[in-house]
Amino acid sequence: MESYTQFIQSAINKNETIVFSCNCEVEYSGRAEAFLPAGDRIVIIKADNTLLIHQPEGTAPVNYMKPQTAHRITVTDEEFFLKSQNLALKEYLTIKLNDIYFVNSHSLSDGQKLQLSGSEKDMAEMIYKNPELIEKGFKPLSMEEHTTYGFIDVFGHDSNGTLMIVECKRYVADLSAVTQLRRYVERIKDLKGIDDVRGIIAAPKISPNSEKMLNDWGFKFVAVEPPKFREKFNKNQTNLGDFSTIQ
Repeated sequence: MESYTQFIQSAINKNETIVFSCNCEVEYSGRAEAFLPAGDRIVIIKADNTLLIHQPEGTAPVNYMKPQTAHRITVTDEEFFLKSQNLALKEYLTIKLNDIYFVNSHSLSDGQKLQLSGSEKDMAEMIYKNPELIEKGFKPLSMEEHTTYGFIDVFGHDSNGTLMIVECKRYVADLSAVTQLRRYVERIKDLKGIDDVRGIIAAPKISPNSEKMLNDWGFKFVAVEPPKFREKFNKNQTNLGDFSTIQ
């Protein structure tokens, strides 16, 4: 235990990212008062001094301390503790270390930002480049057309020259999507001084109530899947043997 705790304190002093597994008890005071009896956990201390305590299952930490928290190892009557305090937030956490199973640390660097794909903007670009996804003869004129109610995803006209507004939703289109589309349609009618403007919702699915409202207002739903540039899962894959080997 002593060699492990010395290793942890040394890594804290060097501002390294630390990961260790232990049997521990946790006392916390701050956002609430909490006590977690003895159990096996994974503890992570990041370079910004964020601390996360994870149980063996689940994705969310059972407790945590925010960035800029001070951490130190203490020993009292041959019992080992990791004590954390964030004075600015008035938060305090004490981990009693009953046993440590493994510990590792390293100086990590990562300045990248998550690159999202398959967004509603990606859907709009896909439709703009492939207008037949909406219907034959659809001719997009612009994307992100600004109105006082927001931005129209795709704006164009059909084969008969009727103006069309396409609202993209990457998941199930709900009632709010339908009312949003109606606001856009009404706004374009007012701006152009015309009565005939078509409204389309492009989404993978639409809820039954939303589709009824859509039809009641004379609009249309078109099933369109968002582009999945990075998707690795193939719904036709049935077992591990179907995965291709990466060379």
